[in-house]
Order: sequence, then C-alpha cells, then structure tokens
Amino acid sequence: MLWLKFVLGGLIIAFCTLLGYLAAGKFRARKSFFSQMNTLNEKFLAELKFARKPVKEFLADCAFQGDFGDLVKDFEQSRAPEWKFSYLTGTEKELAAEYFSMLGKGDSHSQLGYFTAQAETLRKMSEDAMKEAREKGELYLKLGLLAGLAFVILVV
Repeated sequence: MLWLKFVLGGLIIAFCTLLGYLAAGKFRARKSFFSQMNTLNEKFLAELKFARKPVKEFLADCAFQGDFGDLVKDFEQSRAPEWKFSYLTGTEKELAAEYFSMLGKGDSHSQLGYFTAQAETLRKMSEDAMKEAREKGELYLKLGLLAGLAFVILVV
C-alpha cells in the first residue's frame, strides 16, 4: 500500500511539472520566433550586399522551422501572412508585419538602409526573448514542481 502512495505521488508531481513546462511553451516559442527573425535579417543583409537574388529565391533557400517557418512560407506564397501568434504582443506583431511588408520592396540601397536599422532592434528583441524564456521557463517548472509537491502533501 505504501508503494502505491509513492507511485501516485511521483505521478502527480510529474504531471504538475509537465503542466509547468507546457505553460512556459509560449516563452520558448517567442524566443524561437525572434531568434529566427534575427537570423533572417542577418542573411538578408548579406544577400543585399552580395548576391541580390529575388526574395522568393532567397526565402526558398532559407530553412526556418516552427511558426516562423510557416510565416515565411505564407509570405512566399501570398505576401500577406497571417499573424495568428498569441505569444506576440500587439507592438511586436506590428513590427514584424512592417518588417515583412518591406521585404523585397524598393531598390537595394533603401532596403539595405532599412534592414540595417532594424538589425539592432531585432538583436535586442532576440536577446530579451532568450532571457525571458530562460527565466520564466525555470520559474514555471519550479512552480509546477512545487504545486505537485503541495498537492501530494495535502492529499496523500
């Protein structure tokens, strides 16, 4: 009978910790989004300085994953991607929408100026998202673990 309490307690703690991990998923997704957007900007700047392929060819050569990869594919096909990401704030969505609206518009000199100006902003947003994902991810895991322990203490 005692072993059943240990097993049940372990399962409850594991379940609550899993819930904490899943709750922190939005911060990991945000980190991935801005990291890939920063990478896209760096690659596009290099492309503007040297090869100058058309945007469709350039984006087809880049391999992005997750929500950002889906966004790039939507942009490739329709030039009007959907902004359905709940983990982005309104200003972040506006910044990303403006960024994508400028992609491939105008001459290379004006694009080079615009995307160079965006480089620092994107780098900072990427760093902030990484820091937030690390801090909040750990916090949510610990809260899940503690909630599981509290539940086990109260019930079992």
